[in-house]
Amino acid sequence: MSLQRRRLAERASDLDAGIAARTDAYFNRTKSIVARFGDSRVTYALFLRRPVVSAPSLMLRWLREVAAARGETVDIELPNPEGSWVGAGEPIAYITGSFLLLVDLETILLQKLGPPCVAAHNAYQMCAALPKAGFLAMEARHCAGAEMQEMMAYAASVGSRAAQAEGARGFIGNANDSTAHYFGAPHGYGTMPHGLIGYAGSTVRAAEMFRETFPDDDITVLTDFFGREVTDALAVCHRFPDLAEAGRLAVRLDTHGGRFMEGLDPQESYAVLERHAPGAIRRYRSQSELRYLIGTGVSAAAIWKLREALDETGFIRVRIVVSSGFGVEKCSVMADAHAPIDVVGTGSFIPENWPETYATADIVAYDGEPRVKIGREFLLRDRG
Repeated sequence: MSLQRRRLAERASDLDAGIAARTDAYFNRTKSIVARFGDSRVTYALFLRRPVVSAPSLMLRWLREVAAARGETVDIELPNPEGSWVGAGEPIAYITGSFLLLVDLETILLQKLGPPCVAAHNAYQMCAALPKAGFLAMEARHCAGAEMQEMMAYAASVGSRAAQAEGARGFIGNANDSTAHYFGAPHGYGTMPHGLIGYAGSTVRAAEMFRETFPDDDITVLTDFFGREVTDALAVCHRFPDLAEAGRLAVRLDTHGGRFMEGLDPQESYAVLERHAPGAIRRYRSQSELRYLIGTGVSAAAIWKLREALDETGFIRVRIVVSSGFGVEKCSVMADAHAPIDVVGTGSFIPENWPETYATADIVAYDGEPRVKIGREFLLRDRG
């Protein structure tokens, strides 16, 4: 055996060992049984037990890599293209190939299918709920490692494209370099964390440090560290009037949910919305919706209050970035209040509902003969 072939064989052996260690034991045992009694050409149907947006590409890429390493090929059918809405129980993919090739891959295939589909659905819903705002994916620090980080970024990009097809602005990028390509971006976006402001000793000084270090970059400044969201936002604008005038300066609201933004209390919050979106507070609201409108943290009233202050001082081109607790419901409330949001930084919501992945697979044909367990006949291609 040549050196190259020996190395390929060693890599395939290492790959198989890794797969065997991660897959469920009964699949490994089934592989041994099939190897003894003879292979079969089977068709798997992969589906989720909840509505999702189809996001199968990472799973399919891994499947093809494994098949190539094992010297096999697979036939793949996608009844619904990537980015399309798929109902509960509808097959996302049919995969046909050798039973010996596929039987020990099911565990990992489902791991790579379920989470991205759920996260893509989350991202789509957010973008559709607040279509005029851009979104920045900031979920990496909420992920359990690099593999999940890639799945969530990929999923956000798929959900975003689905929403963009319906007229939403969608995701404009993400927060790190390794997955920026999913958003067509050259790198991750972001300016400063709270820690830099604490290090600098003031919001303005943090902005100055950033400007001195990255003189060609736009600046987005956090304004809640000292509880002076409006005061510090205006101070930064006065310090960099050229950037403010050019539209290259943004302020980010990330006010903690335990307090009101500077200058607000319940009474003033109602007054702000009465000036800008009176209809939003005159309809029936749940407690959570009311909190998003006039409560603590980053409320619709807080965003309008900051916009008022910026406009009144002539900084009409300074953008507002918001973060902290943005999910579908909060985005819907913000849209209803016409909150002047330019960009939403969203983190934990993209991988939310992790237990709801519910990805499942069933074999629906053996050597071309349709056969599936009772109760899963809906997976058959020919339903009569």
